Amino acid sequence: MTPRQIALVQDSFARVAPIAGDAADIFYARLFEAAPAVRSLFPDDMSEQKDKLMAMLGVAVNGLSDLDAILPAVRALGVRHRQYGAVPEHYEVVGEALLHTLAQGLGDAFTPDVEAAWTQTYAVLADIMVTACEGDER
Repeated sequence: MTPRQIALVQDSFARVAPIAGDAADIFYARLFEAAPAVRSLFPDDMSEQKDKLMAMLGVAVNGLSDLDAILPAVRALGVRHRQYGAVPEHYEVVGEALLHTLAQGLGDAFTPDVEAAWTQTYAVLADIMVTACEGDER
């Protein structure tokens, strides 16, 4: 990832953070609409899960400038997701739900450059998580 991509992701996330609750609602609504089967992987009461989502995104976004520092946490998250029943195929729909959420939350500020930066960011992080989810600790 380039420094410009990292700055775009960090700046745009800072714009979404004040509406974290709404963003989490949009994300999970889109995820469960696109992949209804994954709903059973989550608790009935999603309040805590929504907080965890936004907190995890914050840690990842803020750590992009020093990716090596957050790699252990991202790998651990992938392992936990495997334990929850996530499979590698789920990551594509999660990425789509994330981009949809950002588009909704940012409106006109969700430019093609911002979208490309988030797409790259998610690809990098998802690859690390999928690798860990599949049991490969590279």
